[in-house]
Amino acid sequence: MKSVTALIVAGSLVSSASAGIRISEWMYQGANGEFIEIVNIGAAAVDLTGWSFDDDSRLPGSFDLSPLGILAPGEAAVITENTEAAFRAAWGLAASVKVVGNLTNNLSRNDEINIYNASDVLVDRLTYGDQNFPGTIRTQNKSGWNTPVGTTPWGNVTTDWVFSAIADAQGSWASAGGDIGSPGTFIPSPGAAALALIGLAGMGRRRR
Repeated sequence: MKSVTALIVAGSLVSSASAGIRISEWMYQGANGEFIEIVNIGAAAVDLTGWSFDDDSRLPGSFDLSPLGILAPGEAAVITENTEAAFRAAWGLAASVKVVGNLTNNLSRNDEINIYNASDVLVDRLTYGDQNFPGTIRTQNKSGWNTPVGTTPWGNVTTDWVFSAIADAQGSWASAGGDIGSPGTFIPSPGAAALALIGLAGMGRRRR
């Protein structure tokens, strides 16, 4: 019975950790390549080994996210069609920023971003497109980010997603090719930060 209980508890912890991964920024087309940013808004580190991405075909395992490794609480990671080295150079990213390149199932103007865990369970989804959802942003050469991140997973794009602008709340900047965004850099909104603190309090003391 103890072993069964332990398995249930372990499974709950994994599910809880997985639930902390959110899509936080995306650009479907840019001079330095399209990109997607994900962030861990949870209180526990998440091992992305076996995780995957797909677009609107919704096929788990389509693009492997294992190279991103372990994502610490508050840490962001980037998925891009460019090579890792070229993307990192274009945006001036430090070696510590996690980037996986050579994405082949590319995004389009009206598309979907799906993130799956190692069990092929959907963790987060963003269905977007300014043509399909009038009044929402078109992330061409400017990324979009959510204000705040993580309140509602598995959703359609809304007006809560805003364009990146130089020196905005996410500290956005221009790439070598003139794209504007903040890939690999995540600054939580006050609301998201408060939720994270509540989560930390509930889990007790934990090393970060």
